[in-house]
Amino acid sequence: MNMFKPTKAKTPTEYLKMIEDDARRKEVKEIFQFIKKTIPELKPYIISGMIGFGTYHYKYASGKEGDWMIIALASQKSYISVYACATDKNDKYLAEKYANQLGKVNVGKSCIRFKKVEDLDLIILKKVLLESVKLMNKK
Repeated sequence: MNMFKPTKAKTPTEYLKMIEDDARRKEVKEIFQFIKKTIPELKPYIISGMIGFGTYHYKYASGKEGDWMIIALASQKSYISVYACATDKNDKYLAEKYANQLGKVNVGKSCIRFKKVEDLDLIILKKVLLESVKLMNKK
């Protein structure tokens, strides 16, 4: 079961072009460019209906394993989401760790939800992105 909105986009450029609302497209493009500039070593691609950056391999105690993105960006119905899938040494998601510093956002586990780029503290987002890459490279 895919919990993310499906997309016919095959590339991040197609994904961005498919955002119908001009204002939303501009906001998502701005965050997309910010992420690419901050973590240029992670190439963007489409995964589970969103733009993923980088991959890591996971394996659960149950034996289930697979590959998932380190960072993701999605345009949802009512907000924009940035997912930071890394956890710190205490198994706390970085989005949760920095929730009270990220600005006018809503945070759940690995997801940072916001309406406009101006609602988000980009200095703290940059810290989350860089720390995510550093932590995931150690796994």
